[in-house]
Amino acid sequence: MSVLELLRLHDLSLSSLTKFSIGMAFIVSVPPLFRRIRLPAVVGLLLSGVVLGPYGLELIGTNRPVADFFADLGKLLLMFFAGLEIDLARFRQAQQRTLIFGLLTTAFPQLLGTAVGFWLGYGPLTAIVLGSLLASHTLLGAPIVARLGIVRLEPITVTFGATVISDTLSLLVFAVCLATYKSGFSVSVLTIQVAEIAVFVPLVLIVLSRLAGYLLRNLEDREEEYFVAMLMIVAATGALAQSINLPEIVGAFLAGLAINVAAQAKPAKEKLEFIGNTFFIPIFFIATGFLINPPAFLSSLVDSGALVAGMIGALLVGKWLAAELVGWSFGYSHAARRTMWSLTLPQVAATLAATLVAYNTLDPAGHRLVDERLLNAVLVMMLATAILGPLLTEQFASRLKDEGEAPRDLAPPTAGDGRVVGAEPPRNVG
Repeated sequence: MSVLELLRLHDLSLSSLTKFSIGMAFIVSVPPLFRRIRLPAVVGLLLSGVVLGPYGLELIGTNRPVADFFADLGKLLLMFFAGLEIDLARFRQAQQRTLIFGLLTTAFPQLLGTAVGFWLGYGPLTAIVLGSLLASHTLLGAPIVARLGIVRLEPITVTFGATVISDTLSLLVFAVCLATYKSGFSVSVLTIQVAEIAVFVPLVLIVLSRLAGYLLRNLEDREEEYFVAMLMIVAATGALAQSINLPEIVGAFLAGLAINVAAQAKPAKEKLEFIGNTFFIPIFFIATGFLINPPAFLSSLVDSGALVAGMIGALLVGKWLAAELVGWSFGYSHAARRTMWSLTLPQVAATLAATLVAYNTLDPAGHRLVDERLLNAVLVMMLATAILGPLLTEQFASRLKDEGEAPRDLAPPTAGDGRVVGAEPPRNVG
C-alpha cells in the first residue's frame, strides 16, 4: 500500500472539525507564501485544492454538500464584487473611449477564440463559449497601477471602465450559448431566451437598482440588516437568473452593478467583502482545485498542446490588437498601449466561474458543454495569464509612470456633495 493510500485511510477517521481546521490552515498559510514568491494567491489555493481533493489526500471526500455550497456562494460573491467594485464614475468620465475599447477588447478575443474552437474540431456552441471565456478579463494588475500612482491617467481609466463592457458582454454571450445547449437550438427557443435577457438585464440594472437603493438607504443605521440585505440581493438575482436559464453568476454580476453606487463606502459592504474574500472565495478556488486531475492536467500540456497554445495565442493577439488599435487612435504612448494590454490579459474571476458552469452543463444526451480536456486547458491558460499579466503590468506601468502623461490625467470625479469618489481602482477579487 502506498503512502498516499495510507494517508487517505487515515483521513477517513478524522472528524469534521479536524478537516475544517486543516482547510482553514491552508487558507491562512498558502496565499502569503505564494505572494512571497511573487505568484498570485489564487494559484496557491488551486494547488491546495489538488492536495486536499479526490486526486490528492482525499481529505474532503467525494460527497461534500457543505463545501460545495460554500464554494457556490463564493463564486456568486466573486462576481458580485466584480460588479460592485467597478468604478462607474470613472467609466462615465471617458465613456466614449471606454465603450470603444470595451467592445474591441471583447470582440477580437471572442472571434479568435471561436476560430480556435472550430479549428480544433469543437461544435459551434462550444467554440463560441471558448471565445466568450477569452473575452473577459480580471484586473489582477490594479494594485500595481494603484501603487505606482497612475490610476488617474486616461489609459488606465479607459481600461478599468472596459471591464464593465467586456465582462457583461462575454457573460451574456455565454448565457445564450448555455441555454441553447441545454434546450437544443430552435428559433423560437433562441428568440424567447434573447427576449428574457432583454427584460432581465434592465430589470436588474434599473428596477432592482432603485428598489435595492431604497432598501439599503433605510437600513444604513442597522448594519447587520444591511449586511443580510446584500446577501439576499445576491441570492435573489442569482435565483432569478437561473429561472430563465441564465447562469447565476450573470445575476450576481448584474446585482453588483445595480447597487454599485448605493453600497459604496458602507461598513456593511466592507464587512461582506472581508468575509467573502477571506472565507467563501478562497473555498471556491480550493473547490475548483478538486477538479484538477494532475495526470490529466499534465497530459493536456502534452496531448493538447495545440489547444493550450491556440487559446493563449488567441488571447494574447486579441487583447493586443484591441489595445494597439484603440491606443494608437487616441494618441496614447507605447507604454500606455502595452499597459492597457497587460491589464486585460489575466483570465481568473469571470473566466473560471463561467468555465465551471459550462463544465457542469449537460445537453439532453448527457454530454458536457465544456469537456475535461478543455477545462484543463482553461486552467493552464488561467495559471499562465495570472502570472504573466501582473509581471508585464509591472514593467510597462513603470515606464508609463516615468513618461508622466499629464495631458491624459483626469480630475478625480466627485459626488454631488463635492466628495471625491472612485479614488481607488476596482479591487481585484480574483
